[in-house]
Amino acid sequence: MRIIIVCILLPVFSVVLFAAELTIGLIPEQNVFKQMRRYKPMGEYIEKKSGIKIKFTILSRYGNIINSFKNEEMDGAFWGSFTGALAISQLAIEPVARPIWLDDTSTYHGFIFTRKKSGIKTVADMKGKTIVFVDKATTAGYVFPIAYFNEKGINDINTYFKEHYFAGSHDAAVIAVLENEADIGCAKNTIFNLLAAKDPRVKNELVILARSPLVPSNGLAIRKDLDPVIREKLANVLLEMDREPEGKETLKKFGAKRFIKTTVDDYKPVFELAKKAGIDLKKYRYLNK
Repeated sequence: MRIIIVCILLPVFSVVLFAAELTIGLIPEQNVFKQMRRYKPMGEYIEKKSGIKIKFTILSRYGNIINSFKNEEMDGAFWGSFTGALAISQLAIEPVARPIWLDDTSTYHGFIFTRKKSGIKTVADMKGKTIVFVDKATTAGYVFPIAYFNEKGINDINTYFKEHYFAGSHDAAVIAVLENEADIGCAKNTIFNLLAAKDPRVKNELVILARSPLVPSNGLAIRKDLDPVIREKLANVLLEMDREPEGKETLKKFGAKRFIKTTVDDYKPVFELAKKAGIDLKKYRYLNK
């Protein structure tokens, strides 16, 4: 974060104004171009209302966000539920706010799904099939499925499935199953439903086999040593957006109704899923392969 101090000299007294630039990371939940178009109005609104310039940077994959947050000295990120839990455990980041979506939810499910005509109805039917995950640093796209399979007695996906691979984004995982590139897919319900609203084939040709407990939607969390004044300004802008016309219009472009305060306690379901999946969040290191 860069803080620029500007002194305006007046005849009787001086006024000090602070202009800050924050670098905020974005995970590749969708196609990166769609992500930037979605978040850009939000950044412009925050800057206008607070004087804090927002620079968004999109990570090429979910897992990069932990290393990049440290290496690129980011100030915050719109973390996914798992990357948020990971960052809380490894970086001690502090949650600030997350959106209430148009359907009045601030949480989401993970889905495990297949084609209706695949003949797959149970975990037993999945043996020897191809499954597509999203990334090893996603709740819906990896952690929940692994926890689910562990509870069903499937402890080694390498031997149980014919093949498994990582699509890199939730929409890509849905499309992979839709286009018959994989037999089983894993993704978050919000992206699944978003695609279903645009392409009737998603609803007509795919079926949900399992869903995760509710976990918090992607929310903004910042580094613990960020200036408290800047933190408060940032939080206030987000939490008060829905109270004025311009804020409501920006929220509409973002696809949300408002933002709500978020705390570490909201991530408890993610911590529990990670435990069931055999993941130690403090030590978790991974490669998608």
